[in-house]
Amino acid sequence: MSSGPQPTLAAASDVAAVELTRVAVAFGAHQVLTEVSLRVAAGVRLGLIGPAAAGKSLLLKVIAGLCAPDAGTVAVLGQEVTGKREAELGPLRQRIGMLFQNPALFDFLTVAGNVAFPLEQRGGHSPEQLAALVAERLRAVGLAGSEARWPAQLSGGMKKRVGIARASIARPELLLYDEPTAGLDPVTSRKIFDLLDADQRATGATLITASSDVVALLGFVDVIAFLHGGVIRHLGPVAELAAATDPELARFLAGTLDAAAPPHAAPPHAAPPHATPPAPPAEPSA
Repeated sequence: MSSGPQPTLAAASDVAAVELTRVAVAFGAHQVLTEVSLRVAAGVRLGLIGPAAAGKSLLLKVIAGLCAPDAGTVAVLGQEVTGKREAELGPLRQRIGMLFQNPALFDFLTVAGNVAFPLEQRGGHSPEQLAALVAERLRAVGLAGSEARWPAQLSGGMKKRVGIARASIARPELLLYDEPTAGLDPVTSRKIFDLLDADQRATGATLITASSDVVALLGFVDVIAFLHGGVIRHLGPVAELAAATDPELARFLAGTLDAAAPPHAAPPHAAPPHATPPAPPAEPSA
């Protein structure tokens, strides 16, 4: 990781869907996020990687407004999140879809009730429309015909797929996926990433996906952010990952990084890392 200002990636959009500035979060004496600065342009697919307990899930919750930072600022979809009361965040959250690492299904609702929940909160759909949209989402995640089942009747992988259907049914502008393929077999995992790919192409939504399935993630996202030691140590296009010079990132990709060991100091940034879509290929000359 080079010293000095973090380079800006080839820009296709200057509109920020997410902007974090010097975000810090601690639990007692345990500092999880130290100084996270990150700007994610609209339409980007950003993959968030890092060792266990690096704070990836926590960072997604900070972006969603579910965890207030101790320091720093958070802006999402053009709105300042920092310092907002819970009631003030409701309209913004309707523009965000989130899959938790634990799918967090409502045990008092059927599968159909869980998937329909975001649309019911927004209103404007008849029961027939809701049923059709739920059926379409469940078919897409390989759970056709499971509308009447209860969460207690589902396997872990099935719960994950119901969570994905619920997060994406309202076609939100920003999707936050925390381990979307954890606990799934390779074939189902590929289908899930294919579904996320098709949805993003159709909606142009911004996606931030935290995953320990790094190989599959690299085939899906545009940009990789490496979180370790409470900071974003690396940010860059997937195509340039092999050339990255950060030693901690190299050790992580090689499977030799000890998550419990303190990282080598990361150099300070004069500007937040900036994730933008890769530039389109040049048109061939006549």
